[in-house]
Amino acid sequence: MNQKGARERPDIVAAIRGGDDSLGMDGEADLATATLEQALFWRNIYSEILAMEESVLERIQQLMADQSPQARQEVALTNVPVVVAQAERFRSRLGFWESACRRIAAGPVAAGVAPVLP
Repeated sequence: MNQKGARERPDIVAAIRGGDDSLGMDGEADLATATLEQALFWRNIYSEILAMEESVLERIQQLMADQSPQARQEVALTNVPVVVAQAERFRSRLGFWESACRRIAAGPVAAGVAPVLP
């Protein structure tokens, strides 16, 4: 498949995007300049999505248990790696935002103000 064909297929685009933790979501704040409010927002968004991806993966595993060996192998080779890659991307992005929350919250400590994190 040529590059143009790969870009036109949503499944290929999703698989590539799913494995690239440097890609944030549309409208995502800049990690370097985010406010604490923005960092908390994006931390929550990524927590929510990661929980969903983990549930999806768990459900796939449950469904695979009842499949024939051939179907189970195909799912393991195609569906599972995509969901795992997406979950890892969201886990990584969540880690970025958790670090940003700690960094931003620690900023006032130098000025003698204790940070408050929810």
